[in-house]
Amino acid sequence: MDIIQPGKLLSKIDSPADLRSLKKEQLPQVVRELRQYIIDVVSVYGGHFGASLGVSELTVALHYVFNTPDDQLVWDVGHQAYGHKILTGRRDNFSSNRVYKGLSGFPKRSESEFDTFGVGHSSTSISAALGMATGSEIQGEKDRQHIAVIGDGAMTGGMAFEAMNNAGVSNSNLLIVLNDNCMSIDPNVGALKEYLTDITTSHTYNKIRDEVWKLLGKISKFGPNAQEIASKIENGLKSAILKQSNLFESLNLRYFGPIDGHDIHHLVEVMNDLKDIPGPKILHCLTVKGKGYPQAEKDQTKWHAPGKFDKITGEIHKVVHETPQPPKYQEVFGHTLVELADQNEKIVGITPAMPSGSSMNIMMEAHPKRSFDVGIAEQHAVTFSAGLATRGLVPFCNIYSSFMQRAYDQVVHDVAIQKLPVIFCLDRAGVAGADGPTHHGAYDLAYMRCLPNMVVAAPMNEKELRNMMLTASEWKDGPFTIRYPRGQGVMPEWKTPMEKLEVGTGRKLRDGKDLAILSIGHIGNYASRSCKELDAKGISAAHYDMRFVKPLDQELLHEVFRNHKLVITVEDGSIMGGFGSAVLEFMAANDYSSKVRLLGIPDKVVEHGSQDQLYSECGYDNESITKEALELVRAYTKISSVK
Repeated sequence: MDIIQPGKLLSKIDSPADLRSLKKEQLPQVVRELRQYIIDVVSVYGGHFGASLGVSELTVALHYVFNTPDDQLVWDVGHQAYGHKILTGRRDNFSSNRVYKGLSGFPKRSESEFDTFGVGHSSTSISAALGMATGSEIQGEKDRQHIAVIGDGAMTGGMAFEAMNNAGVSNSNLLIVLNDNCMSIDPNVGALKEYLTDITTSHTYNKIRDEVWKLLGKISKFGPNAQEIASKIENGLKSAILKQSNLFESLNLRYFGPIDGHDIHHLVEVMNDLKDIPGPKILHCLTVKGKGYPQAEKDQTKWHAPGKFDKITGEIHKVVHETPQPPKYQEVFGHTLVELADQNEKIVGITPAMPSGSSMNIMMEAHPKRSFDVGIAEQHAVTFSAGLATRGLVPFCNIYSSFMQRAYDQVVHDVAIQKLPVIFCLDRAGVAGADGPTHHGAYDLAYMRCLPNMVVAAPMNEKELRNMMLTASEWKDGPFTIRYPRGQGVMPEWKTPMEKLEVGTGRKLRDGKDLAILSIGHIGNYASRSCKELDAKGISAAHYDMRFVKPLDQELLHEVFRNHKLVITVEDGSIMGGFGSAVLEFMAANDYSSKVRLLGIPDKVVEHGSQDQLYSECGYDNESITKEALELVRAYTKISSVK
């Protein structure tokens, strides 16, 4: 495959210093080349797409105006930071983005000094940048600039409001750039979206904003008294023109905009002026997600992360299979939820801004009045679900495993302690692939199973997921967690009749005399393959699909430890505190003395790669399970023969 070549100007930009050596008249060409290079690379190698195209002008303007990395630039979430990576010395290996051992798909402090803060979850940028600004102020670095770039989707997260509330009472040298494109992954929802729309569509305000801007942009030349007068004029105009007081001004943040986020010359002019205005301020920029690629502009959700595609025709490449393929677990969740909701009018669905990613959009289409996208607000999603449960409804709260971490206090305080029957469906549990450590669902088995009143389950296949959802919908004795991985299941014919399970019961899949393998969830399919490989090597392995981490099937575990001196536990989750730990606790409490090996995610940050690559790296793919079993049996046989 030919190496993708950057444009004439972009090929000479190895750092923002090179960008700043260019004339302003050359910046539009830099933007065009940057946007085209992102299209060229992502079409061939895959990755996030629309978000970075939408901020191409913003990215160039920020690095052109501000003295990065001395000036601290923080990106929220990081989907939109591809242009930033390309301009900051990572252009020539950008094709390794999101590839195993390659560049991270998100800003990452250990990767570059220009990545001032590691991100991946939303709504963190303002807090981080404010902390940096305050730190600089304490150390007497008064000229250093601090910029947080946050989308209107991420602005719906409560943490962003907490940070703005704090920033408004500080004197910190902080600029918040609001990238307003009415999108996160799916279209934004809620009152903030409506408010921003009111601002951007106010004809009166837009008509005179340039005159206001010209006045404010010159205030530093007229002294402090004129500045005070201009500030009063500015606030009065904004309050009078807009139907309601400006939200950001009410938080004591100087508000500027909205301006065209695709006008590179105006962006540079405005940002240069803002450098001279002290204190916390917000610049409202209007952009189009997917800008410069017509298909991405037209269908922004589809082109958030389309995979590989033909950049000329826009055809997204899909692998064609000759035989029927299993669905994604998320799709099984979405369709099964509708089936259950058709039968039970009390069932409702909740997601924090991930309707398409979690397949809650299927429920939204079938039962729009019983489905809720609450925005990027995981904490609210959990407590909102708790409130629904108090009224006798059956809430299915679907949140990615790594995002559920953000709402843990609400799970403890508002759900578990009150023993409310909220059903948590945790998508992307286990290693999540190319999104890397910020998105791996490594910890949910551990952080959920330690909570009183909580049931924790994980299906090995699509049929089990459906059965668990039915079981959870009829469970009244407290919260119920079902976790499942990203990607495909194992059953092409997945739409099986649902059967209610007895909570806390596992199942023995096969007998064996040499050792027992205990698995939880989808990774049990790898354990099944290992059992067959062990057969070929003369090792007889029993296999138990435990299904529930809490409560554990104690009867089944007594059978395991009475009959087996060698036991392996396998989980796609953290070894510390997870399923294996629960088995060891049972063994210790019942005075068994078997030799147990725990396989799962080790006590380290696991980087990005394909799921199979990461299973192998962490030592619990089927080859690793087979190897561990052979070593355990051989070691025990040697010890026994000595005795």
